[in-house]
Amino acid sequence: MKWLFCLLVFCISELHTSGQQADAHADTTHLSISSNQTIKTISKEYNPNIAIRRSAIIPGWGQATNKKYWKIPLVWGALGTTSYLFVQNLHQYRDARDAYRLATDGDPSNDHLIKQPYFNVKDQPDRIRNFRNAVRQNMDYCVLFFMLGWGLNIVDAAVDANLRHFDVSDNLSLQLKAGSSKLAGTTGVSIVLSLGK
Repeated sequence: MKWLFCLLVFCISELHTSGQQADAHADTTHLSISSNQTIKTISKEYNPNIAIRRSAIIPGWGQATNKKYWKIPLVWGALGTTSYLFVQNLHQYRDARDAYRLATDGDPSNDHLIKQPYFNVKDQPDRIRNFRNAVRQNMDYCVLFFMLGWGLNIVDAAVDANLRHFDVSDNLSLQLKAGSSKLAGTTGVSIVLSLGK
């Protein structure tokens, strides 16, 4: 409960900080007069750190900040699937752990407490222990994949945010040019990619 309260306080402070940064990076209005007409142009500064922090707090929030809404179900689906599998494996682990403890305690009067399907193999506690260990390993993998998914969510938000103003205009060209390289001391054909002007 304490970590949930801390997360809530952190989210509220992040919203407050983001609001202050939005004020600091507020839209600036430039006025220019052309033929007795006033034209307003709005230029908005964008800070990629906001998307990264938001994505670290709540998965998908950074994608929403970057206006990549179609990625949010993918992020939630990946993290939701690993969470669901973790919970399922946790239930199986607890049942197998309790079944193994009851099967190896040497008291046959409490064997009726062993749940199925472990009750059928209560005379072979090694099988129950092996299953318990395999389920525990699956839980560890679920935690690992959850953390990896959360990290990829942050990386995706960072990449999208940093490439937000990347030039994707038609003014890109790839050319083959003959020439010499002073650095390598050779002559030959080079592939030149011109970006922008």
